[in-house]
Order: sequence, then C-alpha cells, then structure tokens
Amino acid sequence: MINSESFDKWRVIPRILMTAMIVMTYRVVEWFMTLPEPSLEQAGLVSVMTGALTGAFGLFLGSGRKE
Repeated sequence: MINSESFDKWRVIPRILMTAMIVMTYRVVEWFMTLPEPSLEQAGLVSVMTGALTGAFGLFLGSGRKE
C-alpha cells in the first residue's frame, strides 16, 4: 500500500503537471507549424507557452526534498 510519504517522495503530482505542460506546449507548437500564415498574436502564444514551460521546468528541477 502506498502511504503519504512515498507519494510525496515520488513527487507524483508535480510529475503529472509537468507532463501536462509538456503535452500542451507540444500541441501548441504543432498547431503553429501547420498554420499557412501565422499572425503576431499566434507567434506570441507559442512564445508564452515555451517560456512558461522553461520556467516550470526550472522550478520543477529546483524543487523537492534537499537531503
């Protein structure tokens, strides 16, 4: 049986959230590449998504238990 300490140690929720963020960013970039003539606003969306992923990934790597 999984107890709360194991659940925290494995960082399940942060891993799920990072996976969701990666999938969303991938889908946005994939959508952007299929556009025939992307607008400035669409390019801004891709820029914000990739910047948010970079920031979230940095926070994910810097968080967790320090032993």
